[in-house]
Amino acid sequence: MRIEKREMASKVLVKAKGKAGAKGSKGGSGGANESNRWTNTSKCVKDWSTWAIKKAKVVTHYGFIPLVIVIGMNSEPKPSIYQLLSPV
Repeated sequence: MRIEKREMASKVLVKAKGKAGAKGSKGGSGGANESNRWTNTSKCVKDWSTWAIKKAKVVTHYGFIPLVIVIGMNSEPKPSIYQLLSPV
């Protein structure tokens, strides 16, 4: 057995060496292999969507105010930057 530690992770992963626990071994039912494929696909989709949502939150957080300023500067009548940023 090999113990693998990952940085920035709170748990330790334990992986078995050898072919005894290999997923791709021949034998067994084809349904289990199909189930593993769907499980892997759903995990991949979940990981990708989590990554995308985190990135979208950062972009929204840092991009919203500059977007409002740019839209305000392109409107009619053309205000100065001081008029856009002043609270009055």
